[in-house]
Amino acid sequence: MIELNSVALRYGQGTDILKDVSFKMQRGDFRFLTGASGAGKSTLLRLLFLALRPSRGQALIFGENVAQISKSELPMIRRKLGVVFQDFRLVGHLSVFDNVALPLRVAGQRPEAYRRDVGDLLDWVGLKNKAQELPETLSGGEKQRVAIARAVVSKPEILLADEPTGNVDHAMGKRLLHLFLELNRLGTTVLLATHDEQLIAETRGKVLRLENGKVRQI
Repeated sequence: MIELNSVALRYGQGTDILKDVSFKMQRGDFRFLTGASGAGKSTLLRLLFLALRPSRGQALIFGENVAQISKSELPMIRRKLGVVFQDFRLVGHLSVFDNVALPLRVAGQRPEAYRRDVGDLLDWVGLKNKAQELPETLSGGEKQRVAIARAVVSKPEILLADEPTGNVDHAMGKRLLHLFLELNRLGTTVLLATHDEQLIAETRGKVLRLENGKVRQI
């Protein structure tokens, strides 16, 4: 599903943020991505979301070389990805419900087909009573939960999550992690960037640690 071989990445003429990153993830793997602030975790996730291309080395996703994917192919590949960004990227004029349902609408599903699933998911993340609110009325933690619900609603083949529990308390963090683990149990490959060592310890999850521009498997 994901394979990186000696990947380096820099912005413009700056120094390499990723220097020599190599790892593989098979279908159904679950990995935590850790590392100090500025280590390049978000950059790595953006690369896997096809927003960036490596400066050198080879990055494959679904067996496709990231550097060779054309712009016309990007939408189809991204439909198989669920992504939680740190800046949430909610659509301001859409309600909470419609933000979560957006991937299903883009895929051509009709509201009657997904209304119950979206409602159940909003209930799970504690936002059922906010379904008709606009993003501007929400707190940071609530926006984060909307972004998570949107990322998982279509049961993507790969889920990339950047600090998805960073704005919620520990109890909600555990509840969200359970959601990710259940999605993984159903077959989704999950890469979750986090600073929450307690959450990692409680699940005894496998860890990819990013330091000095390289990935070390723990």
